[in-house]
Amino acid sequence: MSVNLIFKIAAVGIIVTVLSQVLKHSGREEHAFLISLAGLIIVLFWILPYIVELFETMQNLFAL
Repeated sequence: MSVNLIFKIAAVGIIVTVLSQVLKHSGREEHAFLISLAGLIIVLFWILPYIVELFETMQNLFAL
């Protein structure tokens, strides 16, 4: 895993937090929830290959 991925995840977290707070204070809590959900989905798509690689490594390690 590269350091760039960590910085990208942190940037998404900061942007989502700021947007959520702005939307919550303006009374649009539903949109804030959708922004948070979208940020979570984006990050999950970024780390999904690493999770698959982890499970494949564990499978090869224990020869299952």
